Amino acid sequence: MPRMTAPDVTAAKGTRKIAMLAAYDFTSARLAEAAGIEVLLVGDSLAMVVLGHDDTLSVTMDEMLHHVRAVARGSQNALVVADMPFLSYQVSVETAVANAGRFLKEGRAGAVKLEGGQAVVPQVRAMTAAGIPVLGHVGLTPQHVAALGGFKVQSKTADAAVALLADAKALAEAGCFAIVLECIPAPVAAAVTRALTVPTIGIGAGPDCDGQVLVFHDVLGLYDRLRPRFVKQFAALGEQAVAALTDYVEAVRSSDFPGPEHSFPMAPQAQAAFAAQLDQTGATANQTPAKP
Repeated sequence: MPRMTAPDVTAAKGTRKIAMLAAYDFTSARLAEAAGIEVLLVGDSLAMVVLGHDDTLSVTMDEMLHHVRAVARGSQNALVVADMPFLSYQVSVETAVANAGRFLKEGRAGAVKLEGGQAVVPQVRAMTAAGIPVLGHVGLTPQHVAALGGFKVQSKTADAAVALLADAKALAEAGCFAIVLECIPAPVAAAVTRALTVPTIGIGAGPDCDGQVLVFHDVLGLYDRLRPRFVKQFAALGEQAVAALTDYVEAVRSSDFPGPEHSFPMAPQAQAAFAAQLDQTGATANQTPAKP
């Protein structure tokens, strides 16, 4: 099966729903792909979920590249999208293109994602002109959390919804192959989805988007510091993990682990020879040093 590409994602609009997942390492990429995930987003949310920061602003290009490479190695068929971290593309068009290029060249990603509307259209145009596929992102943009006043639902008024639609159209016209809509009212997301010729990927944007994205750790119930309303846990692996680790601790303390089945035997002849050498070494070591 050939690897999913950005044009494949665009072509899926109107034909089938796109399941995207934010994943951050080799193992999660393999598990996601085995489940049928077609697009793996290495999100800057790893700053919170993996690195323990309070927001997404602290993650660096080098940290993102490290995780993008791991996901790319764990994936054979999915499109790997690298999230461009804060200030990796806002400073200048030239910086944006250079950093995006690193994700493809060094990280082996197939596309990049950036946040913002019409303000980042010059970067999008330059990236796509350089042959770098770009996934747009409007609505709640976590890198703007300071300006937004927190993680809040966006586009709740008519004027704000019209502005978001204008941003989404501008991104599509600039060359984005798809656009993430985060944390906006469902009717707004539905209208944007109908208006665009490229797919919309929703996260907290209702059921009418062309696809959905959630975080690996949220889907499996592995992250408990923040649980937005739009997250659905499909398993409670965090609780199961704690229970399993508790059993491990108790087994070690009670000497139930490791058992004979977890240990490696030694041939009797070799063991006897080893014991003899230990006896000889021990006798020599216990001798009192001769006085000069």
